[in-house]
Amino acid sequence: MNAFRIALFGMAAATAIGLAAQAAEISGAGATFPYPIYAKWAEAYSAKTGLKMNYQSIGSGGGIAQINARTVDFGASDMPLKPEELEKNGLTQFPPVIGGEVLVVNLPGVQPGQMTLDGPTIANIYLGKITKWSDPAIGKLNPGMKLPDTAIAVVHRSDGSGTTFIFTNYLSKVSPEWKDKVSEGTSVQWPVGLGGKGNEGVAALTSRTAGAIGYVEYAYALQNKMIHTKLVNHGGASLEPGIKVFQAAATNANWKSAPGFYLILTDQPGQETWPITGATFILMHKKQEHPGRAKEVLAFFDWAYKNGAQMAESLDYVPMPQSAVAIFEDSWKQIVGPDGKPVWDGHSS
Repeated sequence: MNAFRIALFGMAAATAIGLAAQAAEISGAGATFPYPIYAKWAEAYSAKTGLKMNYQSIGSGGGIAQINARTVDFGASDMPLKPEELEKNGLTQFPPVIGGEVLVVNLPGVQPGQMTLDGPTIANIYLGKITKWSDPAIGKLNPGMKLPDTAIAVVHRSDGSGTTFIFTNYLSKVSPEWKDKVSEGTSVQWPVGLGGKGNEGVAALTSRTAGAIGYVEYAYALQNKMIHTKLVNHGGASLEPGIKVFQAAATNANWKSAPGFYLILTDQPGQETWPITGATFILMHKKQEHPGRAKEVLAFFDWAYKNGAQMAESLDYVPMPQSAVAIFEDSWKQIVGPDGKPVWDGHSS
């Protein structure tokens, strides 16, 4: 009998430990654009608190689908949902960081930042109208540069992607033909090209395909030592990507006046603004079945807002100013448990 009780106690203890371990993890899925900084924050936060974050870098389309299905504690998307979409699905959203997308190329002899491209030329490449690197339109942007007569291998995302939304939104602003024929979205009917899954897939496919061009979040270009191009912005200036020009675009973000924080930062005015810049967003249900887990998610992002700026800047993301953070965290009052009370009281557990 004693042996049975001891065994039973052991099983109960093991169950309790299993439940505690389960409780010490939050889950999210979605955008690959912010994955490098989420991973860095998660590692630092786990070391401090013991709480782990299981984040699936599957693309914004997958993140939206998973949060709607309630299979994760939060979804992540680089395409902000419109206020009416949020309302329809009982969701709220807030942005943790801003980042920039870059064009990367695989051309022997070309160094990072040596080549310059502009919006109309990129649109014509992705429309399949410019098919060789020796095309006069590219030559005009790069006087004195010896361009090879190599075929251009266009690389794009194969999955539903907020990175694609930002990129195609930009192309729709700079090319009437692109807007008319392809438009914008997390997924579009690409006229030409090869598809890679995630920023990781586009980076890998571009790196191993001669003559390739692709679009990725800047951190991926840096981490994979890829050859990025300069871009001509809305004001006509040719810019190198980096934290300074991403921050310049971020200064145009008026979060207080944006319903549901729906704000798109591509093709902003100004001589120092990077043209393909965007915020990434966290999606959560307003009515929570598991308020404790929801509070842990908010505690994580509260910590990231307050302690993660330097880590974000080290990867060339733009951290949110504290004035904006106060607005975002005030919106967390909408997130309530079964009792109707807000899950976030301004303090972590």
